[in-house]
Amino acid sequence: MSNPSLSGQPQVEVAKPKKSKKKLLIILAVLVIAVVVMKQLGIFQYFSIENITKLTVWINSFGMIGPIIYIFLWIAACVFFLPGLPVALLGGLAFGPIYGTIYSSIGSTLGCLTAFLVARYAARSMVEEWVSDNEQFKKIDEGVKTQGWRMIMITRLVPVFPFNLQNYAYGLTKIDLKTYAVVSWVCMLPATIAFSFAGGSVVSGQGDLTKTLMYLGVAAVFFVLLSLLPGFIKKRHKV
Repeated sequence: MSNPSLSGQPQVEVAKPKKSKKKLLIILAVLVIAVVVMKQLGIFQYFSIENITKLTVWINSFGMIGPIIYIFLWIAACVFFLPGLPVALLGGLAFGPIYGTIYSSIGSTLGCLTAFLVARYAARSMVEEWVSDNEQFKKIDEGVKTQGWRMIMITRLVPVFPFNLQNYAYGLTKIDLKTYAVVSWVCMLPATIAFSFAGGSVVSGQGDLTKTLMYLGVAAVFFVLLSLLPGFIKKRHKV
């Protein structure tokens, strides 16, 4: 009779850590290469409100593939903890309010999903170290257990939870990918519209005061909505 200790099971147990380690190294290598390339291209220096004009010119220089570059820019911002405000405004400035909203919505959602998947499948141990002593992550984790998808809504709409940290933190919770994607998209949409129309009013409204005021009006409505929602949610859910 064969000895259980010599069966294939121990080999599988040993192989799993090696496979996980290999996957982590590959992900880290890809991220490092991406950082180096972006640094060489001078992209990081543009991630500020002061450089928003330069960033707009840079995006427009790509012509027809500009929207694709912009979407990847959103993904990079989410994965590398870069400021999201310049990228959010950039959509409207580079593509106008309507297309800016569409491209920004796609980019920010894909960025959130990328960070989520990195945390859940590729670099879980590393992300766990980042958030192990973080009180905000503990609130998110407990909130998911008690509130489910409502916790995603709360953290997306109440600005007390850092946006980029959320994306990684949710990858460590038990929330399923589909729920995370849909709720994140819906809850980020008001801010996406507000910033895209604010930026779009500068470009699409040039020479047309009526159009400029209309776009600014739409942006103002959503900014007011965003300012009121946190108080309502805090009161209702006792955040």
